[in-house]
Parts: sequence; structure tokens; C-alpha cells
Amino acid sequence: MPGEATVRIRELKKDRVNFVLENVDLAGGTSFANSLRRVVMADVPTVAIDMVEIESNTTVLPDEFIAHRLGMIPLISTSCDEGIRYPRECNCTSHCQYCSVELQLNITCTDDTTIDVTSNHLDVYTGEQTDAGDDGDEPSKRGEGFGMPVGKNDPSVPPVLLCKIRKGQELKLKCIARKGIAKEHAKWSPCSAVAFEYDPHNKLRHTSHWFEQDERAEWPLSENAIEEDAPREDEPFDFLAKPERFYMTVETVGSLKPRDVIFKGFEELQTKLANLIHGLKSTTEIETNGRMTGHVVPIAQTGWGQGPTTMNGTGGGGGWESPGAAGWSV
Repeated sequence: MPGEATVRIRELKKDRVNFVLENVDLAGGTSFANSLRRVVMADVPTVAIDMVEIESNTTVLPDEFIAHRLGMIPLISTSCDEGIRYPRECNCTSHCQYCSVELQLNITCTDDTTIDVTSNHLDVYTGEQTDAGDDGDEPSKRGEGFGMPVGKNDPSVPPVLLCKIRKGQELKLKCIARKGIAKEHAKWSPCSAVAFEYDPHNKLRHTSHWFEQDERAEWPLSENAIEEDAPREDEPFDFLAKPERFYMTVETVGSLKPRDVIFKGFEELQTKLANLIHGLKSTTEIETNGRMTGHVVPIAQTGWGQGPTTMNGTGGGGGWESPGAAGWSV
């Protein structure tokens, strides 16, 4: 249908997608492309290690150093929307099978060799948890390998190095992975890089090309230039021209497939716009004297921390908690 916004996928790999957003004007196009970029980076939920309880650590690295490295390991988050609750939505006192995934690591070096402790040594605990909270069916909706480190048991994916141990050294700990978004902490971001470009020939002159001798040699065209016609040397400048095509590239960390990240990004944008429209419609009519008879009731967004922050809870972000607490809050 002419004039209808379209998405054309040019490349799709297991950790990368490149597509073209077409038939959108500058007012909606640039804002929409940038909104999509921000949403997929910061508003798509995943699971990540949020608390670490270290039982034994005789390595050369301190507890908080190891806890921080554990928190940045990407975990498989397929079916994250249905397979796990946000901690604030669960009635358990700390964590349970409905709002968390427990991982364990236990390794000891007994030989005169150096052992690389990596994310492959993390195993998902499948036993029953004591604090079950309310009953639910979230665990049954989880995808295969949910909560496991990305690339575990896959020789083509190098594991994340945590530390190295020698003979007589031991590392034994338990990790609690929770659901969250990157607005709370970057460890929950499903993307490693998101970028978009428009007007590769700079016909609109939104960019000033400063150069010394040869503009084209010092400002080479991107690969997206083949998608559009190059300007003629005698072509007059069009002050009313607007970009209608945007080239986007999304790279993921492996916790979600690129296709799922984009779809969830569109869904999140729809939710935000629906909440905005609902909020605007919730304003009551203005009386003849100009006074408002009502107010806008903001709708809670899925993914943003709400309620008071408790010890070892999510969304703290204020720094490391005391070693005397139940565990390190990542």
C-alpha cells in the first residue's frame, strides 16, 4: 500500500539484524527510529544475576569483584515476559521459583594447574525453593535453557572468564537471577549496540562535512548509499525535502534473538503510546471558569522500579551492600 510505513529486513543473524524503515517522514521517522533505538536498549526485559551469596572464596579476587563480573554475564531470557515475574509483583519475602532463577557454582583446583573459571561452570538449580510465595504457572512457560549463561555448552561461543584459580583455591557461591530492564541497570539490556542512519548522501545537509582537500575521500559514503540515488552536481537544494528511509542495525548480547528484541520493542512503544493516549483522555472537561475538575492518573509502566527499595532488592544501584548481609547485591 503506497505511503504505508514498512520494515524491510536486509540481514538477519543469530545476534544481529539490519533492516530499513521506509515511508516515514522526518517528524515521525526520526523520532520513531530513535524511540525504537532507546526502547530496545532500555525497556525490553531480560533476566540477569542480581544477588550473589558467596559461601567460599579463596581466590585472589575479592567477593564484590566476582559478584560484579557475574552480574554482567548475559543469561538466556526466552519467554521472559510470561516465564518470570518482576520481584515487586511477587509476594515472597526474598526470592522464589516464580520471580527468580537460582544458579550455582562450585569449583576447586586440586592439581598443579591453572583453572579458568568461566560462565560455563554456572549451573541452573532445578530443585524446589523453600519460599514459594503465591502459586503460579510461570516456570512452565519458560523456554529451553531459560536462565542459563549465553553460549553454555556451545563450542562456537567463548565463555565469559570470571577468574583463575590454582591448586588449593576454591570458589563456591549461589546466584539469584531476577527480571529487570536496563533503566534499572545495564546488565538487563538485551543489546550491545543499536544505531540508525538516514540520508547517506547528505542531500538534506543535516551534517556539515568539514574537510581539507577532498570531501569524498575524507568523508567516505556508507554502505547504505547504494539504497538511494546520488545527488547531481547541478541539483538545487530542496529546503522542503525530508528523509523517508532509515537504516537500523541492532546487535544483541545473546539473551534474546534479534527478531524478538525488535518485536518486543514495537510492543513496548505501543504500550507507551496507549498509556499516553489513555492519560490524555482521562483529563476531565474544563469548567466554564477554567478550573480543572479532574487530573491525569499516570499508569504504571511495566519494567520500571516501583515501591520502596529493600536490602538486596532490585533497583538499588547505590553501591555494594554490606558483606554481613545475605549476599552481594549486584
